[in-house]
Formats: sequence, C-alpha cells, structure tokens
Amino acid sequence: MAAILLVLPVAAAIAAWLMRSNDARPLLLPAVALAHTGLTAALLCGAVAIPDHDWLWLDWLWLDPPGRLVLGLVSVLFLACAVYAVGYLRFRRERDNRVFVTCLAALLAALTLAILARHVGVMWVAIEASALAGAPLIYFNQSARSIEATWKYLLVGSVGVAIALLGTFFLAYAAVKAGAETRLRFDDLTAVAPQLSTPWLKAAFVLLLVGYGTKMGLAPMHTWKPDAYGEAPGLAGAIFAGGVTSVAFLAILRVLRVCHAAGLGPFATHLLVVLGLLSMAIAGGLMVGQQDFKRMLAYSSVEHMGILALGVGIGGLATFGALLHLLCNGLTKGVLFLSAANIHRAYGSKLTGEGPGAVRGALRALPLSGGLFLAGFFAITGAPPFGPFISELTIARATFAGGHGVVGGLFLLFLMVVFVGMGSTVLKVTLGEGPTRAATWRDGLAGSASIVALLALVVLLGVWIPAPLEALLRETVVWLEGGR
Repeated sequence: MAAILLVLPVAAAIAAWLMRSNDARPLLLPAVALAHTGLTAALLCGAVAIPDHDWLWLDWLWLDPPGRLVLGLVSVLFLACAVYAVGYLRFRRERDNRVFVTCLAALLAALTLAILARHVGVMWVAIEASALAGAPLIYFNQSARSIEATWKYLLVGSVGVAIALLGTFFLAYAAVKAGAETRLRFDDLTAVAPQLSTPWLKAAFVLLLVGYGTKMGLAPMHTWKPDAYGEAPGLAGAIFAGGVTSVAFLAILRVLRVCHAAGLGPFATHLLVVLGLLSMAIAGGLMVGQQDFKRMLAYSSVEHMGILALGVGIGGLATFGALLHLLCNGLTKGVLFLSAANIHRAYGSKLTGEGPGAVRGALRALPLSGGLFLAGFFAITGAPPFGPFISELTIARATFAGGHGVVGGLFLLFLMVVFVGMGSTVLKVTLGEGPTRAATWRDGLAGSASIVALLALVVLLGVWIPAPLEALLRETVVWLEGGR
C-alpha cells in the first residue's frame, strides 16, 4: 500500500511528461488524486493492513499518528486542487502545461514520501525534493516578478534545508556522542532519547526548527512566502500553504517528540512559543494596509504557522487544538487561494488600491467566488461556525487554563490585529462599487465546485468533529508528549 501511494504520483508525473496533448494532460491530475485519496482512506480506516514482512515499510516507512492527519489533509487538498486545475489549465491554453502538471504530480509524490518517512534522512530528502518540484509551479506565468519569486523561494528554501541537514547531522552525533545505538529512525531515536547527548540534541533541535521552520514560513524565516504565494497560480499557493507547510510542521513534531522523550520538552516548547508569537505579530503588522490580496494570504499563512507553533509549545489541550487547527487551516487555505485565483483571473489584477484596475465589488461581479472568498476570510480569522473558531478557542482556553496569561493575552491581541488588517483588504475586494460582471472569467459552479467542497469540510469541523478524528487527535497528543 505504501509503495502504491508513492508509485502512483511518480507514474503520473512520468506520463504527464510523455503526453503530447496539452488539453488531455491535466486530466491525469484528478485521476491520480482520486486514486491517492481512495488509497489513503483505505489505509487510514484500516481496510488495508501492512504485511509484517514488508521490508520497505519496516525499515524506511511508517505511518505515525500525526502522519495520518497530514496524509489525509494533503490527499484531500490535492484532490480539490487537481479538480480545479482542469478548468484552470483549459482557460490557460496559451501556456504549455507539461512542466506544470508534471511538477504537481511530483510534488504529491515528494510530500507523500516525507509523510511516510520513518528515517530522518529520508524525510530530509523528500522535503528537499518537494522544494525542487514546487519551484517551477511559481514560474508558471513566466513574468519578471514570477522568476524573481522563484529564485527567492529556491535561495531561501535552500538555506533552510541546508540548516535542516546540519541539524540532522547534529542529531546523529548526539547519539554517537552518547554511545547509543540507533539507525536514525524516529522511533529508534525516541527509544534511546534519554541517552542522547543533551548539548548536541539541543543544538540539533534549534537547527531543525530553523531549517524546517523556513519551509513552514515561521517568522523571521518567512521572507520567501509573500513573493512565492503572490506570483504562483492560486492552486499552487493552496498546496504550498495547506500541504507543504503542514509536512514541514510534521517534521518538527517528530523531532519535538524526541526532545520530550529526552526530558528537553521545556527547552523546545519555549522556543516554539516565542517563534509562534513572533510570527503572529509580524504577520499582523504586515497585513495592515496591504493592497495585494494574494500577498495578504501569504502573511495569513505566516500567522497560522505561528498559531501551530504556539499550540504545541503550550502543550496538552493546546496541542489538541493545534492539531485540529492544522486540518482547519489547510482546508481553509484551499478555499481562500482558489477563490482568490478566480477573482484575480476575472479582474486581471490583485491590487485593491484606487484606479480603474483596482479590484472592488467582487460580490457583484463574481457572486459565487466573491462570496466564497468572504466566507474564507471569516473562517480563517476564527469566526463561528467554522473549524478554525473551535481550534483557536481550544488553544486560547488551554493557554489561560495553564497559567500563561501573558501569552494568552498576546495571542488574542494578535488575532484581533489580524482580523482588522485582513478584513480591511478583504472588504475592499468584495464590497463597494465594481464591474457588474467579469470580463475574462465566467463565475460558476464549474470553477468553484472544489472550493465549495472544501468550505463544507471547514464548516463540518466547526460544528462536529467525527469520533474517529477526535480519537486520532487525542492519540497524537499522547504520542507526541508521552502521556504528559
């Protein structure tokens, strides 16, 4: 099963590269995505068991509790984006989509490998592969700004993965220094964690947090996000913001578990709380007065990566809230980026300033896409009845209940700043006087079905958390913190 999950997107990438038809090639994406989601569902539900003699699974791959959460999120989000991609690429017939479709399938393969990676080195290779597969997606529009964004993404990301590689070496040396026998698999490292060299393990966690935090977009390592998200097609931005960042967060969670097992939980969690608050503060400040609504979504991603870091840094019930927020944020980012892509396509602009080219009145010109964008704004800022309301409320309650009044107060303050800053941009986009209809894009269910489905899931998580999901979230908390 694990091998099939990996082979499917790789085969789709090869087929996309070999296909000659520019119109037929995008159809590969929903086909492979649907198969991937079906296999993922079968694996998560236990309908398919991993054989005890599967050497690939036993030695190199696994599916730990947080990996199940992220695998389900990535698979569902990619399916929604793949369905959306068919209409988008049909609209962009003037562009050859061979590289774009190939890299999308390759990105799914790399993210799946990172999620299933049991070995520290395999996970690093997979995350580096995801960076290489994602770069051409940013350059799809082939403008001067898109090539600048691509190079910034590659340069900053390369520094991040280089630091993560150094952290991996430090983690290995922490075992060597202590004379512990380990194969650098995460479960083996957790088992021998009390024997690991404390100074080297601390240094390893700092380096890995900075390295994978760069992929997440935690401040101050977030500098690639505004350009990359602003210039990439909306469906690529959705996968970056909801999928790539979630996989990077998964990598940090796995290393955090080793720190908890080694008795270094307070050291690691304090760093996460500081970076979490810093990310929220910087993102909130940069949203105020932002006129580019796609860059605004990039800063929103920085904020929500900070919320995830803060939640697991507080621990306990806040970790439960952060894990729920991981799902809610990923799905809501799909709603926002895809609906923003429709608005951008219709207006030919992503700026909300004054003048004839300003984006205003999207609710009149694009009632469905404009309405989804507005709903996505309320969802991502924690309004009921959407999922992020429950997850953020859980984190806030746990923070105050744990005696972290100052942290809780700053958390609520930054949420308010974000709401005001983001709201001023979103309301300019959706309300006010604007064209009565879009000139270059016809709004309708065909281009928004995926967005509606994602929004329905966000609403579902806001009113009801299925029992199996709640059990998995609780299991993940215990797995991460060792029953703390």
